[in-house]
Amino acid sequence: MTNPEPPRLGNQTLRPESLMMSYGYDPQLSEGAIKSPIFQTSTFVFKSAEDGKAFFEVAYGLRDQGPNEKLGLIYSRLNNPDLEILEDRLRLWDRAEAAAAFESGMAAITTTIIALVRPGDTIVHSVPIYGGTDHFLRHIAPEFGIQAIGIAAGDPPTMPDDAKLGMVFIETPSNPTNALVDIQQWADFAHKHGAPLVVDNTFLGPVWQHPMDHGADIVIYSATKFIGGHSDVIAGACVGKAEYLGTIRAFRTFLGTMAGPWTGWLLMRSLETLKLRMTSQMKNARYVADFLADHPKVAKVHYLGHLTEDDREFEVYKRQCLSPGSIIAFEVVGGEAEAFRFLNALQLIKLAVSLGGTESLAEHPGTMTHSDITADEQARMGITPAMVRLSIGIEHPEDVIQDIRLALEVV
Repeated sequence: MTNPEPPRLGNQTLRPESLMMSYGYDPQLSEGAIKSPIFQTSTFVFKSAEDGKAFFEVAYGLRDQGPNEKLGLIYSRLNNPDLEILEDRLRLWDRAEAAAAFESGMAAITTTIIALVRPGDTIVHSVPIYGGTDHFLRHIAPEFGIQAIGIAAGDPPTMPDDAKLGMVFIETPSNPTNALVDIQQWADFAHKHGAPLVVDNTFLGPVWQHPMDHGADIVIYSATKFIGGHSDVIAGACVGKAEYLGTIRAFRTFLGTMAGPWTGWLLMRSLETLKLRMTSQMKNARYVADFLADHPKVAKVHYLGHLTEDDREFEVYKRQCLSPGSIIAFEVVGGEAEAFRFLNALQLIKLAVSLGGTESLAEHPGTMTHSDITADEQARMGITPAMVRLSIGIEHPEDVIQDIRLALEVV
């Protein structure tokens, strides 16, 4: 399961930015094609019956994979060249032992939970989190005998003495407020109780935060967002320690939540420009956040780049984040009506959910991504009727700011 270390040039280990172009792929196996073809096939031909037997023994866990034995291709629900190459590359940014690709971010989240948590277990999670994850933990997990306990992002984790901890799940920065969670603190809590720490790292992506360096066992991404980054593919990814990824991959096989070859190929294409895009988005977001902070019709800006030493999150930010990223939440002066007037007046920025794409997007968390959370709970999470979430793209920042300036005039 564990992949080899990245190659070196002399005494220098190659960086992820360089390896995204070719790592894990041998052009000579595909007629010399410089890029991996799309292996659009459901099944693969065995060279012999003995090969087929050996492949299934390893795939179904009937025996351990030999030290120099490669898992043979069987069926695209189990493995596919596009997914294998993609997963080799996905693990590089986080320096993870293994990776698994999924057909959506929620597929990655739910498969991970189903694989590792059992009826009677408790999941302790940070609040707020992505609306889909919140709904699953709050409404669906209890139907399977799994209790979920939410803890505010800035508070230390805790649980009842009689609870059996099955998993600790955090999202940092939190969706949509950008609240930070101390990964190391929550990792210590999880490991004290013999449970894995799972971190949803979607907001900062694999470039700007590396949760495994701070104690995480598993890192999850909605690969639809920055990893895909072009608003044209739905996908998810899970990277982490081999002991957990082996179980997750086995459940993925039987739940059928794996990504298809076309999805895998699209993500490989996008990984080549991941750092370029995320760097451009991050730089643009700084200009936008500064503009918002000085505008009289903006009551508050939630942006990591504006944290100061007086903020209790500042130390956590400096320790575990490599940049503030490109997601900004802000509150207009007023409430829902004023927020809606702003959103309806936008022209360049698109009114849509999701984030991390090349285009700038805006949405209203209270009535859109987090709409099934009650008003009282939203208030406790810091989600107000006046809040707007922005995902800044790669347009010219002055054009984005002009769009926001004109839209604020109608608030």
